[in-house]
Amino acid sequence: MAERSPAMRRVLSGAAAAALLLLAVPACSPVVSIENADVPAWKATALPSVSGAVLEDAGKILNRDRIIREAANVPAGRYTLTMTCDGGGKAFFAVTLAGKELADAGAACNGSRETVKITVPEPGPVEISTSSVDAPLIYAYQLVPVQ
Repeated sequence: MAERSPAMRRVLSGAAAAALLLLAVPACSPVVSIENADVPAWKATALPSVSGAVLEDAGKILNRDRIIREAANVPAGRYTLTMTCDGGGKAFFAVTLAGKELADAGAACNGSRETVKITVPEPGPVEISTSSVDAPLIYAYQLVPVQ
């Protein structure tokens, strides 16, 4: 059997490398552009609204700026914060009561849901600050009393 020439091996190796690269690039690319994502449609499947939520939000983080939402008078009690995000990386959710930290949680932006239990020791204004260094991404969360 004839041995292949070194030039032929290089051509075949280069073609194989190019084929692998073409297969790998789409696997790493996001399916939907975050900048053009329809937030309400995404949220409807990623984290549908529930009755009784005292604070919820969904949106896009297109840069590293924090997005802060507040509920003016949240009753004392136990709550569950459910968070999700998509787009790669991680989103962070800082929960405060009248400026005092109650929780600092994160969610991997792969479409899975993360939950954390939070105790609000006294009634007052609760803020949730959402941020990420992995922008752009899309996020949603809801703070619901434990039944």
